[in-house]
Order: sequence, then C-alpha cells, then structure tokens
Amino acid sequence: DGMGNLRVTKKGIRLEGISEFLLPLYVKEIHSRKDSPLVLQSDRNVTVNARNHMGQLTGQLTVGADAVEAQCKRFEVRASEGGKVLFSADEDEIVIGADRLKVTGTEGAVFGHSVETPHIRAEPSQDLKLESPTRSLVMEAPRGVQVNAAAGDLKATCRKELHLQSTEGEIFLNADTIRLGNLPVGSFSSSSSSSSSSSSPSSSAPRQTIYELCVCPNGKLYLSPAGAGSTCQSSSNICLWS
Repeated sequence: DGMGNLRVTKKGIRLEGISEFLLPLYVKEIHSRKDSPLVLQSDRNVTVNARNHMGQLTGQLTVGADAVEAQCKRFEVRASEGGKVLFSADEDEIVIGADRLKVTGTEGAVFGHSVETPHIRAEPSQDLKLESPTRSLVMEAPRGVQVNAAAGDLKATCRKELHLQSTEGEIFLNADTIRLGNLPVGSFSSSSSSSSSSSSPSSSAPRQTIYELCVCPNGKLYLSPAGAGSTCQSSSNICLWS
C-alpha cells in the first residue's frame, strides 16, 4: 500500500499531508484533490521548465519574490470561456485581443513610437487628451481622420504654428459662429474728411464702419471698405496678418 502519507493506488501515487523531497521528483501529472487547490511553495522561487526530447530548455516560468518571468517563443493569455486570446506576445509583436483596452493610470499611456488603432475614446464624462510635450503630434489615415466631441469642446493648441493642410480636397469650417481672435483691425477714413479735419481741428473725421474681408492671391486676408474697389497690396497696413 505504500508508506506513511504516500500511498499506491490504481490511478497512481497519492500523497496526503506535507512531505519533503530531497531529490528531484519525476512524474507525468500532478493533481490536487477536487475540493482543494494545488500549491507549489518555495523559500526562494518556483520555476517551471519545459524541455524537448534532447533536454534543451524550450519554455520557462519563474515566480519570484520580485517578479514573474516567462521565457518562451510566444506567451498567451486566453479567456476561460471560448479560449479567446486576450493577450499574446512574441519577438515581433504584442497583441491585445480584449474588446476594450483601459488605462487607469493618472499619467495616461506613453508610447515611444507610432500607434495604429481605428478608435480612441475616453471614459464617459472624462476628457480625451492627446499630447506630445516635446515633439510633434501627427495623426494620419488613408481615408481621413475624424475628431468628434459630441457633448463638449474641441481644443487644439501648440507653441508654434498650427497647419491645416488639404492636398486634394478642401478645408470646410461649418459652425454657427466662426471667430478669429487677436487679429489687428484697420480703420478707414476718406481723403475729403481728412482734409476737412485738417482745416477745422474741432470737427472729427467720420470713420468707415462697414468693411469687406478680402483674400489676396498669395493667401493674405485684408479689410477693404464696403463698395470700394479691391486693391490688394502685399504691404498693406490693413491686412489681418502678414
């Protein structure tokens, strides 16, 4: 029947209680009781090795006090139901197969290189922020990039220039109000009014209050008196910017 806590049965060897093996133990399978978990305990670490028929190490899992390390050609984490791959890693790529990737850290997610994804979304009632503190932020797509803020504001800020460029199509701004802030606005007064003001200092020269926003062929915007002829000058002092 065996000796002490070690018993020989028809299904193999049954070990009850706590036992200590001073030399390696070679078995094909290790099972716990149906109502008890299987515990592997060590004062240092627990290492599980897999070898081929030549004795070469093909896979290793080490559970230590500071880290859990896996050394293999491919590492996979599968769902309990259906066997769907939730996470896999090899030398070429890392695949996250979950329906949603959630980052809960206060600093967000930091990517050293490019990121390829069809959808980026923040949690409900939370802001989504894409930021590059010291470099440029580039968003590219072969069929267009869509940025949507259904219940809030959309804000794009930069330290230097902000370029909106369309190589083949157009840039379409559709809103109830389009405002261009911090732009210098020029004033206009007729020559007759200026001459009359010079002859009579007490009279104030009337100012033109209605202007037209004109576009030069070189892309500059300038203000022109309503009804006056278009006189586009690259050095005009009433251009909105130069």
